Amino acid sequence: MRIEDEIKLTFDDVLIRPKRSTLVSRSEVDLTRDFKFKYTPKTWSGVPIISANMDTTGTFETAKSLEKFGILTALHKFYNIKDWEENLDFLNPKYLIVTVGSSEEEFEKAKKILNLNNDLDFICLDVANGYREDFLQSVTKFREAFPEKIIMAGNVATREMTEAIILAGADIVKVGIGPGSVCTTRKVAGVGYPQLSSISECADAAHGLGGHVISDGGCKFPGDVAKAFGAGSDFVMLGGMFAGHTESGGDLITDDNGQMFKDFYGMSSELAQQRYYGDLAEHRASEGKKVRLKYKGSIDITVQSILGGVRSACSYVGAKNLKDLPKCTTFIRVTQTTNEIFTTYEN
Repeated sequence: MRIEDEIKLTFDDVLIRPKRSTLVSRSEVDLTRDFKFKYTPKTWSGVPIISANMDTTGTFETAKSLEKFGILTALHKFYNIKDWEENLDFLNPKYLIVTVGSSEEEFEKAKKILNLNNDLDFICLDVANGYREDFLQSVTKFREAFPEKIIMAGNVATREMTEAIILAGADIVKVGIGPGSVCTTRKVAGVGYPQLSSISECADAAHGLGGHVISDGGCKFPGDVAKAFGAGSDFVMLGGMFAGHTESGGDLITDDNGQMFKDFYGMSSELAQQRYYGDLAEHRASEGKKVRLKYKGSIDITVQSILGGVRSACSYVGAKNLKDLPKCTTFIRVTQTTNEIFTTYEN
């Protein structure tokens, strides 16, 4: 057994310290970023926020709304080829991410989807546990098959696996084990890593190799999105914040009091496993849950709130653009460790 004593932090543990700024208004802040990548010659420009590849948030309807803001949508991997054929002509492929798993069947599916439109540049190779050796082999296989595409892969939460995935062929690593609001991995498996520290450490590792990272999970408020960017994340993926809208997946439910709701659930939950695989496999435990969210209306209102919050954060620290936010960010710890609490009590 080994115990690491170094303090690890999540979003609720810190605040961003304000600094003197020459910005007159938050409207001066530019949230668009231009990206070059390690392996592909392709570039991308836009607002580096991503709607998560869950069937309640990674929908074609969500993509149609978010592309207006220059925001990406990772389409969930349970859309079939016919679904793509019926919807692709109405969407801008620049803001779409093709999500697939690591199996041979998913590899063949990826080829078919990408053949529908040459302007589909993003592939998300998505598994719950990115620490498996066969996953690294899958990343390499995808890189060899799609040398021109921008490949993102995960999830992991530590420096060494971030480096391994980039060296295997990924341009971007998806970072986050268990921080999502409907993920129960930390309770069920006892596995995880505080998200803010995970972002900081994985970003440092990725940037040293010319790669990038996505913070995936844990953001409940616009301020959390700003903290994720401030910690060094290049992209921020959102699930719960983009759930419960008109454009989100799931049925609109009205209760006896006339209040409207939409269901939101983790993709490793028993509900999702039953829906897409027939049942929860005997060797598995459910690592997700279902929650019922109050209906939020149009997703545009939420997007404007998120973008406004990030702009405000930038204006408080003097960052004229999103790329400068990590350079301008100093975090202040606002919680105490257990040892500090006990020391204070004993004194």
